[in-house]
Parts: sequence; structure tokens; C-alpha cells
Amino acid sequence: MGSRNASFHDGVVAGALLAPLKFLFALSLAFVGILLAAWIVDWVFVFKVWPDGVAQLRSILAADLGRGIELAAWQGGVPGAVTGTANFLYGLVFRFTGIHDMGIRFAEGVALSIPDTIVRNFYIANREAIEVAMIGTQLLGVRLATLAMTVPLLLLVYIVGATDGLTQRAIRRACGGRESGSLYHRAKHLQVVLTAIAVLTGLLWPVVAEIRWIGLPTLVALGVLFRLQWAYYKKHL
Repeated sequence: MGSRNASFHDGVVAGALLAPLKFLFALSLAFVGILLAAWIVDWVFVFKVWPDGVAQLRSILAADLGRGIELAAWQGGVPGAVTGTANFLYGLVFRFTGIHDMGIRFAEGVALSIPDTIVRNFYIANREAIEVAMIGTQLLGVRLATLAMTVPLLLLVYIVGATDGLTQRAIRRACGGRESGSLYHRAKHLQVVLTAIAVLTGLLWPVVAEIRWIGLPTLVALGVLFRLQWAYYKKHL
């Protein structure tokens, strides 16, 4: 019979080994969910809202791509990272699965087997929806790359907000100021909510997105919440 300490050790080791796999699985599910949500939003706007449909979505992709390349150059980064992310995401979804090559093969008009003919008829019947999904996938890649450029600024805002908050905490504790665990937890939860809303809006909303007008107000609000969270951190440091 194994000891309880050995069981605990085995559990810790197994958990440490499985943690990266669990994280990758959760990340993959989140990506699939966001991708499907982006397709659904694009389909609704293309087929129900915009009079010019696919042309409008293409113009948004071109505008966001130009803004993303401009922002990358302004930050001193590699502008090709924006197009590279869009192409990688498109290749992962449509080239790796064979849908891209399938469309090219069907357009050539060569003789097909009965199963291929059935697939071709389905592809042709839903050609416009598939085209919207392709453009939407590239648009999602452009916006993911653009949002990734805000991460260094987010870390800087977090460091500044946390430093100032801990300073205010030390001053309040030295002067006998009031404690508030509820403010700490509210600020922490509001950070998650605000970040999720900003990210999903930036990724999914089918309009020409100016990341600086979305990101800068969000970063300012997050900086205030970072400061508030650490200013009312109650545990001993």
C-alpha cells in the first residue's frame, strides 16, 4: 500500500505535466469559439445588414490590414507579422483542412466521382458563405496580431498601476486607514470583464477598427482597476 505522501507527490507531478496540455486544450476551444462567433457575426452582417455584402467585408479587411501594418511600423515592429498572422490562420483553417484546394479543384471543371460531385454541389450552393468565412478568418488574424501589439503597453500599465497601488496600500496601513476586501475583489473581477468585452469587441465587431481608440481608453480603465486592486490588497506581503 503506497503512502499518502507518495500519492500526493504523484498527483502533483501528474498535474504539472498535464497543466500545459489542459491549457492548450482550453486555448484551442476558446479559439474555435471565437472563430465560429466571428463567422456568425460576419454572415449576419453580409447577408442581412449590408447592401453590398462581401464587398463591404473585403473593404474592412483591407482597411484593418493597412492600419495594422501602420501600427506595427509605428511601434518599430515587423509589418509582415500582421499579414503573416492572417495567412497562418487562413492556412490553418482552410489549407490544412483541404477546403482551399477543394475550391480550386472544383473550379477547374474536371470530371469528378459521385462523392466529389455531391461535395462540389454543396460547395457551390454555399460558395458565398464559405467566401465570407475565408475573409472573416483573415480579418480575425489581422485583429489578433494588432491586439497582440498592445500587450507590452498593457504590461507597462499593470506595473505602474500595481506599483502605485501597493504604495498607497503601504501609506494607508501605516496611517491606520480602512481595509476593504470587497473593493479588491470587485476591481479584480472588473478587470476580467472589461478585458473580455474589449477583446471580443475588437475581434468580432465588423466595422473598421481603430485599435488606438479602443485600446487606449481600455488601458486607462484597466490601469485604474490595477491600482485599486493592489491598493486594497488585504493579505500580508
